[in-house]
This record gives sequence, C-alpha cells and structure tokens, in this order.
Amino acid sequence: MAGADLTTALLRRVSRSFYLSLAVLPAAVRPTVGLAYLLARASDTIADTRLIDRASRIAHLETLRAALREGDAGHVGGVVRATSAPQALPAERALLERLPECLAALRTLPPADRARVRAVLETIIEGQIQDLRVFPGEDEGKLAALETREDLDRYTYLVAGCVGEFWTEVHVAHRPRLRHWDLPRMRALGVRLGKGLQLTNVLRDLPRDLRQGRCYLPRQDLARLGLEPRDLLDPGRATAARPLLMEWLRTALDHYEAGWQYTFAIPRREARMRLACAWPLLIGLRTLDLLAASPNWLDPAIALKVPRVRVYGLMAHSLGTVWSTRALGRQARRLRERIRP
Repeated sequence: MAGADLTTALLRRVSRSFYLSLAVLPAAVRPTVGLAYLLARASDTIADTRLIDRASRIAHLETLRAALREGDAGHVGGVVRATSAPQALPAERALLERLPECLAALRTLPPADRARVRAVLETIIEGQIQDLRVFPGEDEGKLAALETREDLDRYTYLVAGCVGEFWTEVHVAHRPRLRHWDLPRMRALGVRLGKGLQLTNVLRDLPRDLRQGRCYLPRQDLARLGLEPRDLLDPGRATAARPLLMEWLRTALDHYEAGWQYTFAIPRREARMRLACAWPLLIGLRTLDLLAASPNWLDPAIALKVPRVRVYGLMAHSLGTVWSTRALGRQARRLRERIRP
C-alpha cells in the first residue's frame, strides 16, 4: 500500500482528532507528517502496553529505534508479535501489525524527509524509554515522581517539543512562502508550542497517571508545599496542591503565547497550516479553562475533557477567522480571558 493510503487508513482508526488536523495540511507535507505520527503512536503503544513487562518494552523500543536508523523492517517482527496480542485494542493492534508497512513507507520518502522523521522518532523514543525507567511501577503501589522542574521541562521536550522542531523543518522545506522565516527562532517557538500542549496533557491526566504510578509534578515543587507525591492520591489534598497546579498552568499558558506567535507568523495564504496549528491551541485553551475552573483536579471521577461538539464548534469558528490574524487572535484571547489561574 502506498504511504499516503497507509497513513489515511490507519490515522482514521487510531486518532480521529489528529486525522482532522492532518487532513487540513497541505498535500506536500501530509505523507511525512502523517507517517511520523503513526510511527510515534506505534512506539507509544509499545511503551504503554501491559501485555509485557517494562524491561521487554524498553528492549522493543530499542529494536524499533534500530529499525528506524537502519531502515530495516525485518527487525520489528518480534516487536509486532509481542505487543499486538488479541487483548490489545483493535486500532492499536492494527497499527502494530502494519508497523513493517510503515517502516517500508518511510524508505519511500525523500532522503531529507526520511532523515527528519528518523530524528524526531529518535527523540520521542528516548523520552518513552526514560519514562519507563523513571516510573518503575504500573499502579499507585510503586508511585514515583520526577525530581525537578528541569526534569519536567525535559520530558515535555522529548515527547512533544521536538515535534515542533520537526513540524517547522518539514513545512519550511516544502512551502515556498515560508522561505523568509528565521528558522532558529521559529524552531524555538515550535518547541514551546509542543511543550505547552504536552504540559496541558500532564495537568489534565494527573489523577489517572498517579494511579498508574507516575507523578509528573516535580518532587521538589511538592516539598515546597509540604507534600509528597502520595499525598496527591487523596482528592482531599486538592486545596493544598492547588497553588502548584496553577503555577504549572500559568507555565502552560506562557508556552501557548509562544504557540500563537508561531501561528500568527504563518502567512495568511498558508491557511491550512494555520488551521493545523490553531486547532490544538484552541482546544488546549478550552481544556486549561476546564482545569482552572474545576473544584478538584485530583478527583479521578471528574472527567476534564472538552466535549466533541465543543471541539467541532471551535474548529468551525476558526474557519472564518483563520484568514485574519486579528480575528483569530480575538478568538484565542476570548478563550484565554476565561481562564483564571
């Protein structure tokens, strides 16, 4: 199956939200960006599966990394067999079963794009392996935490910030209207866009991650408030933890400001690229609004997720504002002003 067809078929199954963002991208960048996403999603599935132990997951991620470096799909047969058992979710199983096809499609990309995909996957897999080593357990019984703010910043770069660099380089290579860009500056803004979105995920998923043995809020930050990571398992400690949660929410908002600078630097005639950047930022702002307004972020029974109808509403509205930096900025500002960190 051709790379573009493979990307379309699998993305519809594994990520309806990203599929919409991919579908709106210019055709010149769609195969490269889509294939990178599928490979990252496959590595994430390997890292997260509970069908095999953590040491085996790390070994399989290393195997995938070697296959990416060498361009040899034959290396991943054992990975597919070990991680795509019948118990796996159907969409994830389908993705892993077709991992050799994804690697074969990678070989068909132009050499420069192939190198970009390999580089970003190398970084993402490094982050996933680090995650498996820092957090040794699968539940709250072996709860572990990142130590410092620098650790959390590094984590958000490894699994998302690096995507901003990749995204920038691919678009500059294929979209002549971007030839005037200051590439180092735009790469740096792209990194912050990715970090902001990942930090939003960290804050939103905090109760679930804690119960899976992972505390991304730094231990040193918690200690300043007289808290231990295990204290966050008690929803009754939400008031004590709230100053730290809001501090990190403000950090996410600062990254979003950089993300909007990135988006507004995209020429208006590159409306497809603008939409693909604006959509996750708009949805992320709405998510941060839900978090800031929640009476208890630590309660796992409270689902803090933007309803699908609201997502589609934000996307539809942006179709009318994307051509105007002023109008799109007003849409973003209205969402930002709702948030009271």
